[in-house]
Amino acid sequence: MASTRTETGPVTYPTAAGGTVASTVPVGAVYAEGSPLDWGASLVAGEIVLDETVAPNAPWSAVVRTGHVLTIVDVGGNQSADCLLYNADDPEERYSVPDTLAWQGNAYVRTGTVLRSNEGRPLMTVVANEVDRQDTIGGACGKESNTLRYGHHVMFQHGCRENFLAEAGRRGLGVRDIVSNLNWFMNVPVEADGALGIVDGMSAPGRRVAVRAETDVLVMVSNCPQMNNPCNDFNPTPLRMIVVDPAPAGVDARSSQAARTAKEGA
Repeated sequence: MASTRTETGPVTYPTAAGGTVASTVPVGAVYAEGSPLDWGASLVAGEIVLDETVAPNAPWSAVVRTGHVLTIVDVGGNQSADCLLYNADDPEERYSVPDTLAWQGNAYVRTGTVLRSNEGRPLMTVVANEVDRQDTIGGACGKESNTLRYGHHVMFQHGCRENFLAEAGRRGLGVRDIVSNLNWFMNVPVEADGALGIVDGMSAPGRRVAVRAETDVLVMVSNCPQMNNPCNDFNPTPLRMIVVDPAPAGVDARSSQAARTAKEGA
């Protein structure tokens, strides 16, 4: 799994107008060699029905069936996992930030938060969480927002919006289906005066969050490629996505970890 950054200094890129632009931010940046990685395991005991790795900067999606639990593992620590949720049988019903926050009367997503749809119905519930608070107001990065925030030298960089659009296309969805999202493991504190910003994360290698599907849910994730703010600790790392069918108490949820470790080290 060892990877290294391929570009360490200013790089010149061509522009559509025929000129060039220099940037110190590498395209397709991956985690530095020697980065600590913890692949973790499911936070909830049960039979594993899906276990996949999301590479740095890549999109991912899967349908999580009613009652199944998805654990997202922050393998390298402080890696933002931008996330959208849809009713798998009717994608017109999808995750709603205002409904979720209004129902719970709190700006943060924590253990017990019910992630509600634009129709006010529960889509998923946070059943376990190893980070104090999870963000759902910071939005997703994209080419346009990157350019606005950081300057024209980053306009060629794809972001989570581009990942969402690519993955949505594979699921028969499009631009109109990309709405405000969750940001697992990203730290966006809200100050007393209402100010907020993306700051250093509170996660660490192997930290996890687990969400239970209250109906069949299409989960879409962008393993955030952002390199201009500290949401990824400037070191994009993998995510691990584990879906389990909960089993009776006493079942060891780590039963597949030895095989998983051997696979990743191969």
